[in-house]
Amino acid sequence: MAEEISIIPLGGREEIGKNMILIEYNKEILILDCGIAFPTPNMLGVDLVLPKVDYLVKNHDKIKGLLVSHAHEDHIGGIPFLLSEINIPVYGTKFTLGMIKKKLAAKSLSAKTQLREANPREKIKIGPFEINYIRVNHSIPGAAAISIKTPAGTILYTGDFKFDQTPINQELTDYYSLAALGEEGLLALLSDSTNAEREGFSTSEKTVAKNINKLFKKAKGRIIIATFSSHLDRLQQIIDATARTNRKLAISGRSMRENTSLAQKLGYLDIPEGLLINLNEIKKLPNHRVVFMMTGSQGETMASLTRIARGEHRQIAIHQGDMVLFSATPIPGNELAVSTTIDQLFAKGALVKYGSDLNLHASGHASKEELKMMLNLTKPQYFIPVHGEYRHLYHHALLAKRVGIPKDNIFVAKNGSRLNLSANKAYFGSPVKTGKLLIDGSKVGDVGPTVLKERQRLAQNGFLLIIINNNKVLDIISQGFVYLKKSEKLIKELKETIQQTLNKSPAKNKTILQNKIKEKSQEFLYNKTKRNPKIITVITKNKKE
Repeated sequence: MAEEISIIPLGGREEIGKNMILIEYNKEILILDCGIAFPTPNMLGVDLVLPKVDYLVKNHDKIKGLLVSHAHEDHIGGIPFLLSEINIPVYGTKFTLGMIKKKLAAKSLSAKTQLREANPREKIKIGPFEINYIRVNHSIPGAAAISIKTPAGTILYTGDFKFDQTPINQELTDYYSLAALGEEGLLALLSDSTNAEREGFSTSEKTVAKNINKLFKKAKGRIIIATFSSHLDRLQQIIDATARTNRKLAISGRSMRENTSLAQKLGYLDIPEGLLINLNEIKKLPNHRVVFMMTGSQGETMASLTRIARGEHRQIAIHQGDMVLFSATPIPGNELAVSTTIDQLFAKGALVKYGSDLNLHASGHASKEELKMMLNLTKPQYFIPVHGEYRHLYHHALLAKRVGIPKDNIFVAKNGSRLNLSANKAYFGSPVKTGKLLIDGSKVGDVGPTVLKERQRLAQNGFLLIIINNNKVLDIISQGFVYLKKSEKLIKELKETIQQTLNKSPAKNKTILQNKIKEKSQEFLYNKTKRNPKIITVITKNKKE
């Protein structure tokens, strides 16, 4: 009987973000990535979303390590939360570990966490697994695909990747190692699906560099450019263009400052001496000598560019004729926030450059032709698309069929599914419990479906506080339901309805009375307003003297 291996996604399927996959063989587990997702608009008050890890906590003694493909938040953001539950070694490339160290320090986890550097082409033995990191191109240094050799066969997890033939400050993808896996025989390929709907090849970073240089030369006044703080190749392009045009560079945004400092320390950014100045020195320079590099390309509420657009930044305000460059495309869900920021910038007199037609941004994810190339290089027996909404996984599966992978060997798996693979067969076994763990402020996991529904209801309908003393309606307080001064008749009629209920049902049991008041109040208010606010009733009695 052929040996079997299980692939269990805890996140990253039918969604953008919170990427996490388990590889389980003979009761031993490897974790691939541990990311976060950002809350959807209906997740009121929620800051971050993590995959639930109950299965890992229950089986912590079986876990051999966490293998990290690269340092973007949707792949490393959940690591501090996971390590606060279970202590396991973490593997990654030099830059990836540098970014993880920063996160662990913020949570006071540095001392007890084992961080182990994984260099490309360096074989690592972890229990029954032989690991090999394979260099790929992406929009952050140190990105790698990860091959996992087991007695049941070899699995390749691409992480996020693209095939850039002219990368900036990155080596080419290690095509030889990918092709060698195909020649040796690859059991399964788990491949990034983010751009599976896009035709052709992804744009090269060299193309973006040319366009940034053109705009920098064209600009007459100050330049404000926003991009992802982790996109070091893009930051280097901005640094180079600033130097070429004899300008000075000021950085705004905490993550932009921290990542630039870390990257310079690790040797991933080359910043000429004297190029950087702080924000307070900007006023000393003429406009044509100034470049601001900052966060806010996604319209994030507290990011630098967004605050500038609202006129709320303490040190930077828009000058008439400032050129503002968006060197990023909106992540799905951020389109409205980005559009609002652009409108505000135009209204303040800025010349805003944005949109794919300007080629100011190149995706870090492979398009259709690159995805087909990955399939053809590695020639997997089984194919499992990862990373993306269902439509991304679906289109990636179609590509796999077109290059010759049999339909029965392609699996679009759901979060929590257990796909069992061997050389002879593939089938779904018993699923694993997973879901969303919601982070609200400093608390983790205390915002469940019930709390979320209550928040949504309050946001939609508001609430009423009914105060009763000695069997009489003392006061009604409204928050988010109606404006009391303009709804005096409605509130008066509601008081009369409640008083009638009190007169008819002087129940001694406070809970029964509260329920009756709530029921009658909701019925009255819905008939009058077609709205259903949250109702809280407080019943008190004066103490006998």
